[in-house]
Amino acid sequence: MTAKFSVHVAKENLKFSAAHFIAYAGFREPLHGHNYQVGVYVEGGLANTGYVIDFGLIKKLTKEIVDRLDEHTIIPADSDCLTIDGPADGRISVRYENEEFVFPASDVCLVPIVHSSAEELARYIWNQLTNALKARDALTDVTVIEISVAEGPGQSAIYRSEIPPQER
Repeated sequence: MTAKFSVHVAKENLKFSAAHFIAYAGFREPLHGHNYQVGVYVEGGLANTGYVIDFGLIKKLTKEIVDRLDEHTIIPADSDCLTIDGPADGRISVRYENEEFVFPASDVCLVPIVHSSAEELARYIWNQLTNALKARDALTDVTVIEISVAEGPGQSAIYRSEIPPQER
């Protein structure tokens, strides 16, 4: 059995405040917001540096990702029930069945997800973080990354996936 190490980062500044609504055929919840808190768990072998991965790098990259979401309305760009137009004239129009929302484009973050759930946001952050680490050749000894996204105390979603050897 190979020994594994892990690190967990859940700093106070790895947070974002955002508005969203869940919509699917026949249902739309009201537009509302959360103060989300993000945690990162990384598992792998111990590198010759003595780290699984540098805490500082995880904190920096995760903070960059959450800052792009902070103080925006999250719109799922891959939705199967929303029609999204724009930006045009500095606005983004979002239609659901017989309803229409119009937002200033600068207030919207179009995210390549189907629903703006905490689960899909966790997977989105996982993809963003993994790509950023890969671009820095920082995945050499990493085998698993897990992202938690809490909508509030005691209520979080987790996305966890292995890093295939060919992607490290």
